[in-house]
Amino acid sequence: MDKVIILDFKAQYCQLIARRVRDLNVFSKILPGDSSIDEIKSENPSAIILTGGPDSVYEEGAMSVSRELFELGVPILGICYGAQLMAHVLGGKVLPADQSKAEYGKAEATFIKSPLFDGINKGIVWMSHTDYIDKLPEGFESIATTSECATAAIANIDKKLYGTQFHPEVNNTEHQKEIFSNFLFKVAGLTPDWTSDNIVEREVAKIKEQVGDGHAILGLSGGVDSSVAAAIVERAIGDHLTCIFVDHGLLRMNEAEEVEKVFKEKFNVKFIKIDARTRFLEKLKGVTEPEHKRKIIGEEFIRVFEEAKKDAKDAKFLVQGTIYPDVVESGSKKDDVIKSHHNVGGLPEDVDFTIIEPLRDLFKDEVRAIGTKLGLPKHMVDRHPFPGPGLGIRVIGEITEEKLDILRRVDKIYIDMLREYELYDKIWQAFAVLPDIKTVGVQGDKRTYSYMVALRAVNSIDAMTATAFNFSYEFMQEAQKRIINGVPEVNRVVYDITSKPPGTIEWE
Repeated sequence: MDKVIILDFKAQYCQLIARRVRDLNVFSKILPGDSSIDEIKSENPSAIILTGGPDSVYEEGAMSVSRELFELGVPILGICYGAQLMAHVLGGKVLPADQSKAEYGKAEATFIKSPLFDGINKGIVWMSHTDYIDKLPEGFESIATTSECATAAIANIDKKLYGTQFHPEVNNTEHQKEIFSNFLFKVAGLTPDWTSDNIVEREVAKIKEQVGDGHAILGLSGGVDSSVAAAIVERAIGDHLTCIFVDHGLLRMNEAEEVEKVFKEKFNVKFIKIDARTRFLEKLKGVTEPEHKRKIIGEEFIRVFEEAKKDAKDAKFLVQGTIYPDVVESGSKKDDVIKSHHNVGGLPEDVDFTIIEPLRDLFKDEVRAIGTKLGLPKHMVDRHPFPGPGLGIRVIGEITEEKLDILRRVDKIYIDMLREYELYDKIWQAFAVLPDIKTVGVQGDKRTYSYMVALRAVNSIDAMTATAFNFSYEFMQEAQKRIINGVPEVNRVVYDITSKPPGTIEWE
């Protein structure tokens, strides 16, 4: 399978680049920009993309790469900082731009005939740079210009090294699909074999070989990720799979009963439900720090699964519904961690299982496509994401039974309203949050001092970026009225309009 390695120099649009590649049915994987040359070579890349970044390549301490990278014989595309880095490392000159050469926003580019811009003559591109390539390295030529930039794109066509000063990954750039397609297929000669059918076939074959005659247990949540993972593993090992649903006390209203009903009706696998509410809540008592919560929950899941092994023929394998955004946000290095997902960075070091993660390389929309392909019911495939730590990261501060009860009732009113107004399927994810805040209010002519709740609803493709859903004012007014009337412990409702970045989708 062809693989595009994306070296991330802390770019704002790194995940967009990964998406652009995968949208063309080629597998992409993100590595830190300061990965060693040996780490990069071990991935056996078919092509490499260097992202943008906030540094200046000529400054001390700026992220850089070895010259050897450009001598691997692998096609490389540098974007913005990546193009400047290519020029700098190979002997060109990058300088800070004065006001006339710095560019932000849209610019009209003229493209010079080359494999990267095959079939494209002119187009609007998105610029965002305060440095520019003043002198090209030996063997390079300019293949695009704007009114302010003579090196809007550069190339050493013989060595298949290309760089764009603009950002072809953003929607503001015209011909973005053609540019990436030209790089992947006309420059690099890759094969578009990253498809749902091929992904399932590869994972089934890999799991069959790995598990053999052994047995596996799967941590089931009822969400799309673990459900699709269950469908793939069941296809590989059949009745050697046991699905374990852990009620950790941090679920939404009636969720445990609903998940059990759906799985017993739709899946031909052994299903075990474990009531672990008391043990989880005891472990979380008094804990307020989000990373600490996630790690406690991650470890406790593992301990529950270890105790359940005897009911699954002493299974040696644990299947998790880990997806690629979980891996990216949990970070490959300590400084890269955004938040430790309970099934990645939250796992304890002493795990008595071999971990199987059939979805680890997939974005959420790719998981949904595979679920549809495997025949999972629509309501399961299109269900809003729900985090493994559940309400534990939606109750801000210490988790108590009282707070969980309040949040469950608020969340149910909110989600029921979305379905009533036919908005649920138009939103990628929606939920309520209970901050550790009380506010003064007036209800029935009396002073109240009650909880504030926050509502969140976002649209996204892959959970790496997200924008707040634009509700009508009438909907928001009705929502706050129903919540405050229906949950007496609440006297204030707010709506979170923060995008990702700079925020994350979940609050903790």
